[in-house]
Amino acid sequence: MLRSWRVKLKLLLATVTLSILLSWLYLFMGSLEYGRFLLLPPCLGEQPSRDVEREALASRVRRVEEENQQLRLQLGQVQAEGSDGSPQWGASAEEGDPTGGERSNRTACPKQQTVHKCELLHVAIVCAGHNASRDVVTLVKSILFHRKNPLHFHFITDSVAHQILQMLFQSWMVPSVHVSFYNADDLKAGCATLQPEVSWIPNKHYSGIYGLMKLTLTKALPSNLSKVIVLDTDITFATDIAELWAVFGKFSDKQVIGLVENQSDWYLGNLWKNHRPWPALGRGFNTGVILLLLDRLRRLGWEQMWRLTAERELMSMLSTSLADQDIFNAVIKQDPSLVYRLPCFWNVQLSDHTRSEQCYTEVSDLKVIHWNSPKKLRVKNKHVEFFRNLYLTFLEYDGNLLRRELFGCASLPSPPSNQLQQALEKLDEDDPCYDFRRQHLTQHRVHLFFLQYEFLALPNPTDITLVAQLSMDRLQMLEAICKHWAGPISLALYMSDAEAQQFLRYAQASEVLSARRNVAYHIVYKEGQFYPINLLRNVALANTQTPYVFLTDIDFLPMYGLYDYLR
Repeated sequence: MLRSWRVKLKLLLATVTLSILLSWLYLFMGSLEYGRFLLLPPCLGEQPSRDVEREALASRVRRVEEENQQLRLQLGQVQAEGSDGSPQWGASAEEGDPTGGERSNRTACPKQQTVHKCELLHVAIVCAGHNASRDVVTLVKSILFHRKNPLHFHFITDSVAHQILQMLFQSWMVPSVHVSFYNADDLKAGCATLQPEVSWIPNKHYSGIYGLMKLTLTKALPSNLSKVIVLDTDITFATDIAELWAVFGKFSDKQVIGLVENQSDWYLGNLWKNHRPWPALGRGFNTGVILLLLDRLRRLGWEQMWRLTAERELMSMLSTSLADQDIFNAVIKQDPSLVYRLPCFWNVQLSDHTRSEQCYTEVSDLKVIHWNSPKKLRVKNKHVEFFRNLYLTFLEYDGNLLRRELFGCASLPSPPSNQLQQALEKLDEDDPCYDFRRQHLTQHRVHLFFLQYEFLALPNPTDITLVAQLSMDRLQMLEAICKHWAGPISLALYMSDAEAQQFLRYAQASEVLSARRNVAYHIVYKEGQFYPINLLRNVALANTQTPYVFLTDIDFLPMYGLYDYLR
């Protein structure tokens, strides 16, 4: 199909070139004839009219230009169409065509929008639970790797994700990165908490109630925040997020939501017999990447708009299948002028049976990769190996390398990393204890509760937690300790980013470790040449819930029954 499209394009290019050459030859010969005619003496009293001849020449020029314009239009149409005659997914709707229903054939270069290097970009992410808190780190790494602007992350979280991510960002200390948390469990948004805003909506999607939280962002986020990029946790960026932020400048006066068209046939309703999806405009839109103009949405009465639409559709649909995405699409179906169609490379969707391959022809075309299948990295895709390697690169990337300064933005507040740098500069390198003093100032990243952990609602007043710290070379001790100690365990593990992923695979594959929900694993990421034993012990101690602890070395194996005996 691609070959036939290229052949068609080459033929049209050749036709345009030949037409232009013949046209100018025709004009040239006409001008010679016109000049020769003017130089001849008048015959039999016939006096040639210069005005008539000029008009004839001008008519030829207009006719040739019209022919050339028609050829350009045909060429533009071929460039905008694939082999099946459908528009290229990489092309967004024209400014005057918010729905994308009637696409212009003009090939004029789009106006490039720019973002000032010191402009603060706002990103909102809904994140709940241990797994999502782990997944979102890879997303954040991919954004930080490419970014050139200061960032403000807004996390809508449950209490678990709040505790994990707050410690992670506090200890990460990335310059020019601000973080705000909005705990959906008890956040006051106006007069009500966030969860009741969407808890009345039956949702079959595996994301649960938090899969509906993006509908509440106009309430949850600060009222003075005018626009925000909204991302799912299973997103990987392959470019600077400022490029996506610049798309806000392309919105028309009526457009309030930027979305990429859904790349599967879900909303077409032909996946299986009696398949009844929610109403959507054409193929519908995917909400893994959203551009929201919050101020306009608030003026439009967004809360009432989506609520009335959901209530009406639920009378026949009974529940949502794709969480907030179903409701967003139902609203857009009612008023297509609200949506700005983003080019599909801003959300290359890697679920099974999608048309994602039409979003790119080269690696440089990729902007955002979306692992929106429940299979995640095991999804079926022709280029899945490339996408998987890109994801794994950020998954195991050393987060310490992302602590780089943004220069030239004097208006930004001084980050804690600047204070740390000033303290390091005061150290005397000739001091025999320089290496130890420098290590003391090192700020290690800490990821609490790296794996699933069930918190105790009411700890037993005589309960006791085993506390230990270890590195990668002592992993083999974990299964034996878990077999000997049935009570809660708090472990601090000193590892690199890559080693933390190896540990994750080891723990998930172990029948003994995967069966336990009262073992807390806290990752302290490696930095510097020394083993920070005091820091590790303190991290493990600080995150216990019981009134008593049993502090031990990882090489010690408690006898069977010691947990009950100590209690």
